[in-house]
Amino acid sequence: MSQTPITVKYPLEEVLGELKQSIKDVNQKVTTLQKENNDLKVGQTELKTEVRNLKEDVKEIKTVQNSLINEVSNLKGVKSLIIPIVVAVSTALLTLLVRLIPSVPR
Repeated sequence: MSQTPITVKYPLEEVLGELKQSIKDVNQKVTTLQKENNDLKVGQTELKTEVRNLKEDVKEIKTVQNSLINEVSNLKGVKSLIIPIVVAVSTALLTLLVRLIPSVPR
């Protein structure tokens, strides 16, 4: 079995030059991808920090919300006591006024 020799129609220097340029291009693309990957990692870290901060803010908001709910509940309880207090004070004042009025002799 004999093989037919391969004939190259291009000069070896030109082919090697193109290969070298292709390798440089690939290296530049890999470098660019590495930089973009690093930028993405930095962005991801920043996002994680922001999410952590947002979670803390939500916890604080929930705490304030619960405090406000308790305060409103307390105010509702006080409101239900105001009317009886006003009635009691009014009745006491009217009773004093009536007692201060001199009796008219008959």
